[in-house]
Amino acid sequence: MPDNQQRPLPPAESFVPKNEFTVAELLDLMAFLRSEQGCPWDREQTHGSLRQNLLEEAYEVIDAIESGQPDRLCDELGDVLMQVVFHAQMAAEDGTFTFSDVVTAICNKLISRHTHIFGPDRASTPDAVIANWEKNKKLEKGLESQTQVLLDVPRTLPALQRSYKVQQKAAQVGFDWAEADGPRQKIEEELAEIQAAPNQERLEDELGDLLFSAVNYARHLKVQPEMALNRATEKFIRRFAALEALAESRQLKLGTLPLAELDRLWDTVKQDEKGGDSHASR
Repeated sequence: MPDNQQRPLPPAESFVPKNEFTVAELLDLMAFLRSEQGCPWDREQTHGSLRQNLLEEAYEVIDAIESGQPDRLCDELGDVLMQVVFHAQMAAEDGTFTFSDVVTAICNKLISRHTHIFGPDRASTPDAVIANWEKNKKLEKGLESQTQVLLDVPRTLPALQRSYKVQQKAAQVGFDWAEADGPRQKIEEELAEIQAAPNQERLEDELGDLLFSAVNYARHLKVQPEMALNRATEKFIRRFAALEALAESRQLKLGTLPLAELDRLWDTVKQDEKGGDSHASR
């Protein structure tokens, strides 16, 4: 039996807010919530039903990092930890693994992957560290070819992030542009192929190639495309809100204005936001 199932659960009245908790108390709390005395919603969850929750919590951590608010980051990291403890508790109930096994696995991984510190390898730069990590990861997973390394990138990643990582893995064996001009020129080629696409199926293929090339270009510029696109989307929403407010102040109604007038309002918003830079693109 898993360790956290061998001892009796504390009574419900022992779980009260306080200034500091231990990891052991967190494990007891989750075990209680999953017990017959606990929460009906918590009891009915499975590894599968919590998949989306874990993704959402991870994105909220990223959002907290972007906000620059340490208290918020602390709170969101707690939500991610709760997901880890939740999955470990369900596994313990099934007799497959415990939270202690999770901790042991990550400690062993950190030691075995950092062979430049705990082993015979040498690495004096971040790039060398990553190369060692990838070499050790490939050995541990029994990946014998670089194609297997590419296939090991999770399909469930967001498309931009997955293509970024696949390109990184291909670059590990030299399959990469030497300079950023290569993928930039490829973008121009893909745009021409989109215009020449004879049907919808080919158009979708060529648009996919364009996005893949844009990700490649971003990678060479040392920009994370997923983050860049999220920032661009936030910027669009912020500017659109300003455009809508500007239209309302002029007693103009969106949905009835021609595109030329919307463009003029948009340019005004951009100039206000950028301090009069009229050359910024939409």
